[in-house]
Amino acid sequence: MLYLELLLQGIVQGSIYALIALGLTLVYGLLRILHVAHAALFTLGAYLGVIVTNATGSLVLATAVSMVVTGVVGMAVYKLAYEPLLGKPPFIALIASIAMFIASEEIFRIIFGPYGLSYTNPPLQGYYEIFGGFYLKYGEMLVIGLSIVMLSILGWLSGNTRLGVSWRATVTDPSMARAFGINIQNVRYLNFFIGSALAAAAGVLVALLNNLVEPTMGSVASYKALAIIVLGGLGSIRGTLVAAMAIGIIESFGTIYLGHILGRDALAFAFLILVLMVRPQGLLGAK
Repeated sequence: MLYLELLLQGIVQGSIYALIALGLTLVYGLLRILHVAHAALFTLGAYLGVIVTNATGSLVLATAVSMVVTGVVGMAVYKLAYEPLLGKPPFIALIASIAMFIASEEIFRIIFGPYGLSYTNPPLQGYYEIFGGFYLKYGEMLVIGLSIVMLSILGWLSGNTRLGVSWRATVTDPSMARAFGINIQNVRYLNFFIGSALAAAAGVLVALLNNLVEPTMGSVASYKALAIIVLGGLGSIRGTLVAAMAIGIIESFGTIYLGHILGRDALAFAFLILVLMVRPQGLLGAK
């Protein structure tokens, strides 16, 4: 029973990691930019989720509003911060991204206050008995279900639509894709919208589980997501999903069996180092 509980908790955490890290993978695959400011969009999504839920009482509406608004903000980040730097060395965009992330924490602190926000009436706080006295929170069930739905939709879009073909062609050879009539700019905008919307959904789910949103909540998400995309193989969507689940499950079991040696966050990086010693390109990355 303990093993099953730890496994499910790992899947819950891995689902959240996957939603956060997938946006980073999409951006890196398309532009070869480490989008550290992505964590700020995760925090923004969480704030919007709590504010709209408290105002309307609807978590569904709050999630939708959070995803749309954060997606638009992500497009603006690309337009204003990254597009002017596309012809520059990648480290310049990385520095700009880190600066945006640090500035965003102060902006959140000024606008929303330093102590964070919570739900007035926290939704989905009950438990559901799965079997034999084993319970799972409604919020945790929502995390798993919503993650599966969103990632499935993204996978379908990527593999079965003109949008997916355009995205893959742009990643493989932007010049050739442009020659075949693909609007590279629109693909990039949509890429940032989708990635930012997924980060917003993750922020809403984390706020739901913790009943707290604070200005610095993106700090852990930022370096954990970077570890996941490196572990999975930079630019690999499937690798990101596998790495996110692996990190979530390893943290869950490791906290019980190795918690006296390493902290929860340190376990992720210890696993990252071990894997990269054997496969420097990551789990599913190309050599």
